[in-house]
Amino acid sequence: MIAKKLVMDYAKELERYAPAPTEAQVAKEVAKIKMAAHRNGNIDVYKFCYSAIDLTTLSCNDSEESVRAFVRKAVDFYQKFPDIPNVASICVYPSFVETVGLEIDGTPMRITSVAGAFPASQSFIEVKALEVAMAIENGADEIDIVLNPGMMLSGHAAEAASEVEVLREEAKDVVLKVIIESGALKTPELIRRASLVSMFAGADFVKTSTGKIDIAATPEAAYVMCCAIKDYYKETGRKVGFKAAGGVKTPEDAALYYTIVEEVLGAEWLTTDLFRIGASSAANNLISAIEDKVIKYY
Repeated sequence: MIAKKLVMDYAKELERYAPAPTEAQVAKEVAKIKMAAHRNGNIDVYKFCYSAIDLTTLSCNDSEESVRAFVRKAVDFYQKFPDIPNVASICVYPSFVETVGLEIDGTPMRITSVAGAFPASQSFIEVKALEVAMAIENGADEIDIVLNPGMMLSGHAAEAASEVEVLREEAKDVVLKVIIESGALKTPELIRRASLVSMFAGADFVKTSTGKIDIAATPEAAYVMCCAIKDYYKETGRKVGFKAAGGVKTPEDAALYYTIVEEVLGAEWLTTDLFRIGASSAANNLISAIEDKVIKYY
């Protein structure tokens, strides 16, 4: 059995950070950012946003054949659209990691695997750890896990974070993104606390949503998360990335999340090492905006 040891006193660590802004304060700041986002509705930003995509297929209908065909399109993209930088990674379930690896071999694209009882995070920590380890053994470069929403909602942030610690140990040599399922947490304070404890436990990115519940990514949650990242960086000097996922569909959506990162964290966060977009439909819409015609590539 894997022991869920607490490396740090999470409650004490959280006390070092100011409380979250109120909902009214968040709404006011997001309204300003939405106005500023108009300047980023251009081809250069759309191209960057496309390059920041973790191109995702996480369907119950996924199969070896469908995933292989999906990835081949991503590989062929280099030839079909040479003026658009390709996506950062392909995101799949753990059982398809090896399939993706065979198809993208020789390209710069990375392999992202969800793991750790995605999307609900409701399983034994031993099962979660084994799934993470198997995904990495099969070739995953990046792992997306879920901070247990039930634990967070019931006031057990330390227990939720301790699971991230265990999975961080399994994923010590790869990029670890922690999904806080902001739509379930709802309040700025819970979203901030979830972001902070994820970073305390070793997250390389904090991510908005699994995309599997009704309320997924929102600009308000993204703003709170980016503020938490900024404060954590001021305290520790460690840069943590931000990933918007769930409901990011249009070029305007992508540009808005780009602008939130730009306004809160600064231009130095606007690299694919620190900013990602989890999406599928947004890919076609960004290509269409860049090419100025309707394109349904995926």
